[in-house]
Amino acid sequence: MVLLATLATSAALAQDATDPFLWLEEVGGDKPLEWVHAHNAVSSKELEASPDFAPIHDRLLAMLDSDARIPYVAKQGKWFYNFWRDAQHVRGLWRRTSLAEYRKPEPKWETVLDLDALSAAENENWVWHGASCLYPAYERCLLRLSRGGGDAVVVREFDVVAKAFVKHGFTLAEAKSDVSWRDRDSVYVGTDFGADTPGGSLTTSGYPRILKLWHRGTPLASAETVFEGHSDDVSVQAMVDDEPGFHREFVIRAMTFYTNETWLRVSKKLVKLDIPDDAEAGCWQQHLTVKLRSDWTTGGHTYPAGALLAIDLERFLKGARDFQFLFTPSARTSLEGVSATRHHLIVNELDNVRSKLYVLSFANNAWTRKPLPAPAFGSVSASAVDADHSDDYFLTVTDFLTPTSLYYASLDAKQAQTRELLKQLPAFFNAEGLEISQFEAISKDGTRVPYFQVSRKGLVLDGSHPTLLYGYGGFEVSMTPAYSGGIGSAWLERGGVYVLANIRGGGEFGPNWHESAIKQNRQRAYDDFIAIAEDLIARKLTSPKHLGIQGGSNGGLLMGVMLTERPDLFGAVVCQVPLLDMRRYNKLLAGASWMGEYGDPDKPEEWAWISRYSPYQNLVKDKTYPRVLFLTSTRDDRVHPGHARKMAAKMEAQGHDFLYYENVEGGHGGAANNKQQAYMSALAFTFLWEQLR
Repeated sequence: MVLLATLATSAALAQDATDPFLWLEEVGGDKPLEWVHAHNAVSSKELEASPDFAPIHDRLLAMLDSDARIPYVAKQGKWFYNFWRDAQHVRGLWRRTSLAEYRKPEPKWETVLDLDALSAAENENWVWHGASCLYPAYERCLLRLSRGGGDAVVVREFDVVAKAFVKHGFTLAEAKSDVSWRDRDSVYVGTDFGADTPGGSLTTSGYPRILKLWHRGTPLASAETVFEGHSDDVSVQAMVDDEPGFHREFVIRAMTFYTNETWLRVSKKLVKLDIPDDAEAGCWQQHLTVKLRSDWTTGGHTYPAGALLAIDLERFLKGARDFQFLFTPSARTSLEGVSATRHHLIVNELDNVRSKLYVLSFANNAWTRKPLPAPAFGSVSASAVDADHSDDYFLTVTDFLTPTSLYYASLDAKQAQTRELLKQLPAFFNAEGLEISQFEAISKDGTRVPYFQVSRKGLVLDGSHPTLLYGYGGFEVSMTPAYSGGIGSAWLERGGVYVLANIRGGGEFGPNWHESAIKQNRQRAYDDFIAIAEDLIARKLTSPKHLGIQGGSNGGLLMGVMLTERPDLFGAVVCQVPLLDMRRYNKLLAGASWMGEYGDPDKPEEWAWISRYSPYQNLVKDKTYPRVLFLTSTRDDRVHPGHARKMAAKMEAQGHDFLYYENVEGGHGGAANNKQQAYMSALAFTFLWEQLR
């Protein structure tokens, strides 16, 4: 093992030394930024000059700023909170209202914090990253504020009654911190405790390695260490679970992206939960829930991967292992999510990538399950209105063509028959004459891979239709139908066909669907995407010169692989915030945390299979590639912008045609506000029409 490690390190150093574009990894350096601005100018000049750009951009911005959007809320204390951006509030408002007011067509809102005013007063470019408020009154909150949209945040304590930051309250400097309320006067905190911390306070992925308990009025340096992970872990964090009658404190050590140890803190002692490392633990009332990612044999019974189990927590700690099923997977079903009301759980199941809801109830030491009526086609999700006090819930219903609707309903037997439509998006585009279809392609190894198609009814199958194929295929993330005014107005309404791929690596059919395409089997995800593209062409829906593809982050890696592996299949590629240099991805920002997905390129045996698809290494001079648009962000501190920069620079050196645009703000989302989001999206759609029309 020592020899392998030495060889891997030597190989990495040799690779670094021979990479002529390594200098572009310097995010804020003068020379790299000059390169960025020069390429931004070329892209902006070309695409803004297109007659498509202005109308696409203006409609996108109007939708993003529209007051007709649904203001989703979350209850904290007696208030329902919402964060809102529009043309007048570019950075956004954190605001609140009552339930009675929210149920009105035009609720009145009370501003709690104006981020535009705060940014101006403090001469900062604050981007909202959320608030964590103290149970049960929720009067004190820890606000997470990012400079420019990156994952690193400043944490500051805020009083929502006084609507002011707490003088001498809990405050953390900018870092990728994890902080959780324990009680009014103490918090669990993992952060960058300083370079002099023995063993370092951060993991190689850049997340907290050490968890401490910090008491009000004391310096952070004196906080009590509760837990220490290893430097090569992904992270360590606390999870405090509060609900009526229950208060539990957990410590979670994530060894990899998919494995963790979960510890329950009891009387200052940590008790490790005896569950598989790749399982996910949770709590509801007296129950411990366990979501499995692999088969688990315990207590004389084998529970399948993808199942959700429950058992009384106190009995479990005493050795009981007689779990009951909350969800049992099948070949084409998976668990999409679970939401708790006061007395019930609502389970969201994906059945061939279509949502089905069920209500679970516990009585007489047994669980019962019954269907919760919901539309049969599209995506449906439920969330509690007030999980501490009622069985009322919000129901969100969406599909590709029907404007998203938000309903108010109840699981209470006396009210269960009524469902109140609270909010609904306007029709942001004309869907008349459009239809949704679902098809399957056969991948290289014979696997059936589904995909959704949105197109005009009665299309003549002559290979002429501009088609946009979108994919992700990683990290057990499911691609499900959703209403998008942007796709509808900028693509469908103009005559384009939209296709959403459900390739392996995602979570559409549970953990096995994901795990069948990780590490040494990564090529299966790419084969699936290729199979869908080939199926679209074989059906004569489109042809290579009219087929464009788009994806971001892990989907950006997918785009890079498609560009280098099958350039003959596509007429245009939009590659957003991508991973592309898989030789160095684990050395850049949060990259080391994804080795559970891709493997470790510093191990020769693993680099052997990563190297076969790594786009940056497989780009060659004597190949003809479709034109590609790279979109990224200087402030992305999750996936390094150097990936996109270096790929574009290498294409330029080899004489290939491309466009490149890097937003100076935005983080991994690519944009920090509605204006930036509209601009980036308009660049992408304009580029696609230019290339595929």
